[in-house]
Amino acid sequence: MDKPVSISVNNLSRRFGKVWAIKNISFDIHKGEIVGFLGPNGAGKSTTMRILGGLQNGHTGFASVCGLSVAENSIGIKRKIGFMQENNPLPEELRVSEYLKLRAELKEIPASKLSEEVRRVMDLCDLFRTARRKIVRTLSKGFKQRVGIADALIGNPDIIILDEPTIGLDPHQIQGIRTLIDSLRGTHTVLISSHILSEIEKSCDRVIILNNGRLVAMGTKSELRESFIPENQLSITIKGDSNELIHSFESAQLKLELADTIDVEDGIQELRFKRTNKTQDMSPILKASYSLNNCQILGINFIKPDLESIFLAATKRSWEDVRSK
Repeated sequence: MDKPVSISVNNLSRRFGKVWAIKNISFDIHKGEIVGFLGPNGAGKSTTMRILGGLQNGHTGFASVCGLSVAENSIGIKRKIGFMQENNPLPEELRVSEYLKLRAELKEIPASKLSEEVRRVMDLCDLFRTARRKIVRTLSKGFKQRVGIADALIGNPDIIILDEPTIGLDPHQIQGIRTLIDSLRGTHTVLISSHILSEIEKSCDRVIILNNGRLVAMGTKSELRESFIPENQLSITIKGDSNELIHSFESAQLKLELADTIDVEDGIQELRFKRTNKTQDMSPILKASYSLNNCQILGINFIKPDLESIFLAATKRSWEDVRSK
């Protein structure tokens, strides 16, 4: 049985002057999913998130959150959504606990449950023990991002929208934010934008890619791989004459096309081949390599495209489609 739809967008558009920030984008996000929102700068990600969060209006099209029209129920949807905006503006002079208490009051948390709710979100974001008494301006970038996420979690909203939550963080801080986002899986619907593609790849169930205000790709990593980079790559590390290996593959009529050659160290190379045949059977490759005299195979690996390769392919194709029209 399909999960209920938490966010639905249908032909949504928004312009600033004569420039369309987004144009006719459509997608659904289901309850409990963690979805990555990707695109180059200016692609329309933040505009879309602000519309879904009730901070801006679209000019045409329709968007709903938990069944409520965004255009007609901007106050109602704010009760359904926890939203951390890009750059996460925070009052510098308040203590962490003071700020979160203020935000809980603004979100209409009953006075009898206020302290309990603030403690809950601080515990989730590892703030109670380490930072609750600290003044916001003294916090590191990583802890400021945690405070922003804690704010988004107040009231236990159905949907969490995080716009660039890991921007400017070091690897250790990013790991902490990733663990926090993973803890929301299944209990909250999460829409997260980031320029750190490896984090989206590790955290998200599906990916939506925008470019130039248009939706250019949507799906799981496997689905996007099939659409944009259908061939897997074969990596063969060798010592010796690479031409001999290539000639042996040609003689065996293997469907391999040399895509790249990487010098690993003196006398050792990594050859990367495109494969149209996706079988994991290496016997034809090994058979074609038996008669090598001046080339020694050190390793063979199958490589599947990562999200960065998929992202570049999707955005490149969209630009080519625009130029061809």
